[in-house]
Amino acid sequence: MNKSIPEITLHDGLTLPVIGLGTYNLNGNAGASAINHAIDIGYRLIDSAYNYENEGTVGEALRRSSIPREELRITSKLPGRYQTYDKAVTTIQESLYRANLDYYDLYLIHWPNPIQDDYVEAWQALIDAKKWGLIRSIGVCNFLPKHLERLEKETAVKPSINQIELHPFFNQEAQRKWHEANNIQTQSWSPLARVKNVLENETLRNIANHYNKTVSQVILRWHYQLGSISIPKSASPERQRENISIFDFSLNETEMSEIAKLTRPDGRQKDQDPATYEEF
Repeated sequence: MNKSIPEITLHDGLTLPVIGLGTYNLNGNAGASAINHAIDIGYRLIDSAYNYENEGTVGEALRRSSIPREELRITSKLPGRYQTYDKAVTTIQESLYRANLDYYDLYLIHWPNPIQDDYVEAWQALIDAKKWGLIRSIGVCNFLPKHLERLEKETAVKPSINQIELHPFFNQEAQRKWHEANNIQTQSWSPLARVKNVLENETLRNIANHYNKTVSQVILRWHYQLGSISIPKSASPERQRENISIFDFSLNETEMSEIAKLTRPDGRQKDQDPATYEEF
């Protein structure tokens, strides 16, 4: 693993860098080139999903890379339309075929889809796929505590990680504390938020100016100090390098508290509440 980026060990023993590359909308040759560049400069965690339609792009980037496969951590995710057991097993296999991989390091259920209510079946498929050697570690995205409790109650297997929407305007404090109490790693999707005004926020700009850093670097450092793994997406070589250059400064308690105050009750970017949202 690239030791310039600190690592976290999940409860099942898999190590993950504390920052990785999100790949939503990184497709085709341009996407493969962007992902390959990220690997070249030190990224070792690459986050994809079946519904991003770029697992093949990720696989091509790995084929171009000189970094040994065992040093990389590759993630993909099961879509909501394939959560029944047999469909989930087939989809995991298809994910591997698309990327031309023998295994995924991390495979996640993308959303609980509670109205459809097949997520326990999907979880059992991930459990079995891990036993068969197709996945090293299994987790979920966007699961609420009640969903997580049900998985463990009905299968006796707890997710290693829960990837949730987390950014300064929606800091998910209660959910993060629940994860910590239950030994589930928090991972942040949309860590820089999808709204442009986060980069123009006066509180964040003042902190960034104090450290001679960008607002994005301050936000990603905030995620790191929260104990969450962030996966910012960027196709820009300069921005990719900027996003992992966050380990030469620290935010103090006052600054962490100031950022915490930016959270909003309606801070979700697209009103995707896991209690009701259905992804297919």
